[in-house]
Amino acid sequence: MTETVVVVGATGEMGRVICEQLLAADYDVLAVARNAEALAALAEQLSGLRICRADIAEDDAAQAISSQLIHPVRAVIHGPGVPTAGGIATAPTAALLEATNIKVGGFVRLVRAAEPHLQAGSRLIAIGGHYGFEPTAYAATAGVANAALANLIRQYSWVMGPKGITAHLIAPGPADTPRLRRVAQSRAEQSGRSAEEVLEEMCAESAIGQLTSVESVAWAVMTLLHPHADALAGGTLFMDSGRRHGLP
Repeated sequence: MTETVVVVGATGEMGRVICEQLLAADYDVLAVARNAEALAALAEQLSGLRICRADIAEDDAAQAISSQLIHPVRAVIHGPGVPTAGGIATAPTAALLEATNIKVGGFVRLVRAAEPHLQAGSRLIAIGGHYGFEPTAYAATAGVANAALANLIRQYSWVMGPKGITAHLIAPGPADTPRLRRVAQSRAEQSGRSAEEVLEEMCAESAIGQLTSVESVAWAVMTLLHPHADALAGGTLFMDSGRRHGLP
């Protein structure tokens, strides 16, 4: 039976690798992003990929996604990035609201779009981040939005659990992507250093001296699709390369 996986944020580096892995596993993959040109370029790279241009920050995204769903939905994967706006002392309140709308509001829109096609065994997967659990002085939007996302996942776990549908949060540490380099630049401007120095410091913050790879996150997504991952319902899969200092 053909099953669909919907990937929001598909044109980012992490989204591209996730789509690639899902296609290799013979899923029908619907890639969602707001940039039509980037989506078209991705479809040229990945044979068999279906695309849907929608801005997950807008309510009409739910209808745009829903109109493209014709098979049972095995999973929805929500991985859009949010704007970087510096630390909480200087970040505009509008940036905090925008980030929360993308992460939290976007996930709600995605789930509502897919809900008529969900079935027992379907997965609701959000990709949040390390900063939602280990706040810093320089990543206010990611910290606030991802912390709220963790609460949302727990709520969906209780709502969907009786239907056999499980909700999961993946919380990667910093990965070497263009978005991370923007975060590093913001941190560098605050401290008067170069972005490369900040990236080296980020590596040193890991217990193993590494950034999280996008391939590792894609592996986590594929792992959550296994039937045994039911036991991870409502939980957070930390992939921060040993950055957290607090206990769960």
